[in-house]
Amino acid sequence: MAKGDKFYFENFSECTAYSKKAADYLVNCLENYNPDEIERMLSEMHEIEHSADIKRHQMGDALAKAFVTPVDREDLDMLSHTLDNVTDKIEDVIQKLYINNIVDINPAAIEFSHKVVEACEYLCQLTDEFDNFKKSKKIQPLIIKMNDIEDECDKLFLSSVRELMKNSENVLVTMAWKEIFDCFEACIDACEKCAENIGTVIMKNT
Repeated sequence: MAKGDKFYFENFSECTAYSKKAADYLVNCLENYNPDEIERMLSEMHEIEHSADIKRHQMGDALAKAFVTPVDREDLDMLSHTLDNVTDKIEDVIQKLYINNIVDINPAAIEFSHKVVEACEYLCQLTDEFDNFKKSKKIQPLIIKMNDIEDECDKLFLSSVRELMKNSENVLVTMAWKEIFDCFEACIDACEKCAENIGTVIMKNT
Protein backbone atom coordinates (compact mmCIF):
# COMPACT_ATOMS: atom_id res chain seq x y z
CA MET A 1 0.00 0.00 0.00
CA ALA A 2 1.28 3.47 -0.89
CA LYS A 3 2.25 5.59 2.10
CA GLY A 4 -0.34 8.22 1.26
CA ASP A 5 -3.11 5.63 1.07
CA LYS A 6 -2.72 4.73 4.75
CA PHE A 7 -4.21 8.10 5.72
CA TYR A 8 -7.67 7.14 4.49
CA PHE A 9 -7.85 3.86 6.38
CA GLU A 10 -6.33 5.37 9.52
CA ASN A 11 -8.89 8.17 9.34
CA PHE A 12 -11.72 5.63 9.22
CA SER A 13 -10.30 3.82 12.25
CA GLU A 14 -10.01 7.10 14.14
CA CYS A 15 -13.62 7.98 13.29
CA THR A 16 -14.93 4.66 14.58
CA ALA A 17 -12.82 5.03 17.72
CA TYR A 18 -14.76 8.21 18.45
CA SER A 19 -18.02 6.36 17.89
CA LYS A 20 -16.91 3.72 20.40
CA LYS A 21 -15.90 6.46 22.84
CA ALA A 22 -19.33 8.07 22.46
CA ALA A 23 -21.06 4.71 22.98
CA ASP A 24 -19.01 3.99 26.11
CA TYR A 25 -19.80 7.44 27.45
CA LEU A 26 -23.51 6.90 26.77
CA VAL A 27 -23.46 3.70 28.85
CA ASN A 28 -21.75 5.56 31.69
CA CYS A 29 -24.33 8.36 31.55
CA LEU A 30 -27.27 5.98 31.66
CA GLU A 31 -25.90 3.67 34.35
CA ASN A 32 -25.01 6.61 36.58
CA TYR A 33 -27.81 8.90 35.52
CA ASN A 34 -28.32 12.15 37.36
CA PRO A 35 -30.81 14.55 35.75
CA ASP A 36 -29.03 17.46 37.40
CA GLU A 37 -25.93 16.58 35.35
CA ILE A 38 -27.62 16.36 31.96
CA GLU A 39 -26.17 19.62 30.63
CA ARG A 40 -22.65 18.44 31.48
CA MET A 41 -23.37 15.10 29.77
CA LEU A 42 -24.65 16.94 26.71
CA SER A 43 -21.54 19.11 26.57
CA GLU A 44 -19.09 16.21 26.98
CA MET A 45 -20.87 14.12 24.36
CA HIS A 46 -20.79 17.06 21.97
CA GLU A 47 -17.03 17.34 22.44
CA ILE A 48 -16.68 13.73 21.29
CA GLU A 49 -18.98 14.36 18.33
CA HIS A 50 -17.03 17.51 17.40
CA SER A 51 -13.75 15.57 17.42
CA ALA A 52 -15.31 13.04 15.05
CA ASP A 53 -16.43 15.90 12.79
CA ILE A 54 -12.83 17.12 12.59
CA LYS A 55 -11.77 13.71 11.28
CA ARG A 56 -14.53 13.84 8.66
CA HIS A 57 -13.38 17.32 7.56
CA GLN A 58 -9.78 16.07 7.33
CA MET A 59 -10.99 13.32 5.01
CA GLY A 60 -12.84 15.84 2.85
CA ASP A 61 -9.76 18.06 2.61
CA ALA A 62 -7.55 15.12 1.67
CA LEU A 63 -9.96 13.92 -1.01
CA ALA A 64 -10.19 17.40 -2.50
CA LYS A 65 -6.40 17.48 -2.97
CA ALA A 66 -5.76 13.84 -3.91
CA PHE A 67 -4.86 12.86 -7.46
CA VAL A 68 -5.07 9.11 -6.89
CA THR A 69 -6.95 7.29 -4.10
CA PRO A 70 -6.91 3.59 -3.06
CA VAL A 71 -10.59 3.23 -4.01
CA ASP A 72 -12.99 5.65 -5.71
CA ARG A 73 -12.95 9.02 -3.95
CA GLU A 74 -16.76 9.02 -4.01
CA ASP A 75 -16.75 5.77 -2.02
CA LEU A 76 -14.25 7.15 0.49
CA ASP A 77 -16.36 10.27 0.93
CA MET A 78 -19.53 8.19 1.34
CA LEU A 79 -17.90 5.98 3.97
CA SER A 80 -16.59 9.00 5.84
CA HIS A 81 -20.08 10.47 6.08
CA THR A 82 -21.76 7.21 7.11
CA LEU A 83 -19.13 6.54 9.78
CA ASP A 84 -19.51 10.06 11.17
CA ASN A 85 -23.27 9.55 11.26
CA VAL A 86 -22.87 6.85 13.93
CA THR A 87 -21.46 9.34 16.45
CA ASP A 88 -24.16 11.83 15.49
CA LYS A 89 -26.87 9.27 16.24
CA ILE A 90 -25.34 8.41 19.61
CA GLU A 91 -25.29 12.09 20.52
CA ASP A 92 -28.98 12.26 19.56
CA VAL A 93 -29.82 9.95 22.49
CA ILE A 94 -28.34 12.37 25.05
CA GLN A 95 -30.06 15.27 23.30
CA LYS A 96 -33.43 13.54 23.60
CA LEU A 97 -32.86 12.89 27.31
CA TYR A 98 -32.18 16.60 27.69
CA ILE A 99 -35.04 17.86 25.52
CA ASN A 100 -37.60 15.57 27.18
CA ASN A 101 -36.34 16.36 30.69
CA ILE A 102 -35.95 12.67 31.55
CA VAL A 103 -35.72 12.08 35.31
CA ASP A 104 -35.51 8.27 35.56
CA ILE A 105 -33.87 5.87 33.11
CA ASN A 106 -35.90 3.04 31.61
CA PRO A 107 -33.87 -0.18 32.12
CA ALA A 108 -34.29 -1.07 28.45
CA ALA A 109 -32.26 2.02 27.56
CA ILE A 110 -29.24 0.61 29.39
CA GLU A 111 -29.63 -2.68 27.54
CA PHE A 112 -29.83 -0.77 24.26
CA SER A 113 -26.72 1.25 25.11
CA HIS A 114 -24.66 -1.91 25.63
CA LYS A 115 -25.82 -3.13 22.21
CA VAL A 116 -24.61 0.14 20.70
CA VAL A 117 -21.20 -0.41 22.32
CA GLU A 118 -21.09 -3.94 20.91
CA ALA A 119 -21.97 -2.68 17.42
CA CYS A 120 -19.29 0.01 17.63
CA GLU A 121 -16.72 -2.59 18.71
CA TYR A 122 -17.44 -4.59 15.57
CA LEU A 123 -17.28 -1.41 13.51
CA CYS A 124 -13.85 -0.64 14.96
CA GLN A 125 -12.67 -4.13 14.02
CA LEU A 126 -14.04 -3.64 10.51
CA THR A 127 -12.27 -0.35 9.90
CA ASP A 128 -9.03 -1.63 11.43
CA GLU A 129 -9.16 -4.54 8.96
CA PHE A 130 -10.30 -2.46 5.99
CA ASP A 131 -6.81 -1.60 4.68
CA ASN A 132 -6.27 -5.33 4.14
CA PHE A 133 -9.62 -5.83 2.38
CA LYS A 134 -8.20 -7.70 -0.62
CA LYS A 135 -6.79 -10.50 1.58
CA SER A 136 -8.76 -10.31 4.81
CA LYS A 137 -10.88 -13.26 5.91
CA LYS A 138 -12.24 -11.37 8.93
CA ILE A 139 -14.33 -8.70 7.27
CA GLN A 140 -17.28 -10.76 6.04
CA PRO A 141 -17.83 -12.52 9.41
CA LEU A 142 -17.78 -9.10 11.10
CA ILE A 143 -20.44 -7.80 8.70
CA ILE A 144 -22.58 -10.84 9.51
CA LYS A 145 -22.14 -10.22 13.24
CA MET A 146 -23.29 -6.64 12.71
CA ASN A 147 -26.40 -7.92 10.95
CA ASP A 148 -27.04 -10.23 13.91
CA ILE A 149 -26.82 -7.34 16.37
CA GLU A 150 -29.27 -5.35 14.28
CA ASP A 151 -31.72 -8.29 14.37
CA GLU A 152 -31.34 -8.55 18.16
CA CYS A 153 -31.99 -4.84 18.53
CA ASP A 154 -35.09 -5.01 16.35
CA LYS A 155 -36.49 -7.54 18.82
CA LEU A 156 -35.41 -5.43 21.77
CA PHE A 157 -37.06 -2.39 20.23
CA LEU A 158 -40.37 -4.20 19.72
CA SER A 159 -40.45 -5.65 23.23
CA SER A 160 -39.38 -2.37 24.85
CA VAL A 161 -41.99 -0.29 23.07
CA ARG A 162 -44.67 -2.87 23.82
CA GLU A 163 -43.82 -2.79 27.53
CA LEU A 164 -43.79 0.98 27.39
CA MET A 165 -47.30 1.09 25.96
CA LYS A 166 -48.64 -1.62 28.28
CA ASN A 167 -47.44 0.20 31.37
CA SER A 168 -48.17 3.72 30.21
CA GLU A 169 -49.33 6.03 32.99
CA ASN A 170 -48.02 9.34 31.73
CA VAL A 171 -48.56 10.04 28.03
CA LEU A 172 -45.76 12.60 27.80
CA VAL A 173 -43.22 10.28 29.43
CA THR A 174 -44.36 7.40 27.24
CA MET A 175 -43.96 9.42 24.06
CA ALA A 176 -40.57 10.72 25.22
CA TRP A 177 -39.27 7.19 25.74
CA LYS A 178 -40.68 6.03 22.43
CA GLU A 179 -38.66 8.81 20.80
CA ILE A 180 -35.54 7.76 22.70
CA PHE A 181 -35.98 4.12 21.69
CA ASP A 182 -36.30 5.32 18.09
CA CYS A 183 -32.92 7.02 18.53
CA PHE A 184 -31.34 3.82 19.80
CA GLU A 185 -32.66 1.93 16.81
CA ALA A 186 -31.21 4.64 14.56
CA CYS A 187 -27.79 4.14 16.23
CA ILE A 188 -27.78 0.44 15.41
CA ASP A 189 -29.11 1.03 11.89
CA ALA A 190 -26.29 3.55 11.32
CA CYS A 191 -23.70 0.96 12.41
CA GLU A 192 -25.20 -1.69 10.14
CA LYS A 193 -25.28 0.78 7.25
CA CYS A 194 -21.55 1.41 7.68
CA ALA A 195 -20.83 -2.32 7.66
CA GLU A 196 -22.93 -2.81 4.53
CA ASN A 197 -21.23 0.13 2.79
CA ILE A 198 -17.80 -1.28 3.60
CA GLY A 199 -18.92 -4.60 2.13
CA THR A 200 -20.17 -2.86 -1.03
CA VAL A 201 -16.91 -0.94 -1.51
CA ILE A 202 -14.89 -4.14 -1.08
CA MET A 203 -17.07 -5.93 -3.64
CA LYS A 204 -16.46 -3.13 -6.14
CA ASN A 205 -12.71 -3.27 -5.67
CA THR A 206 -11.92 -6.99 -5.61
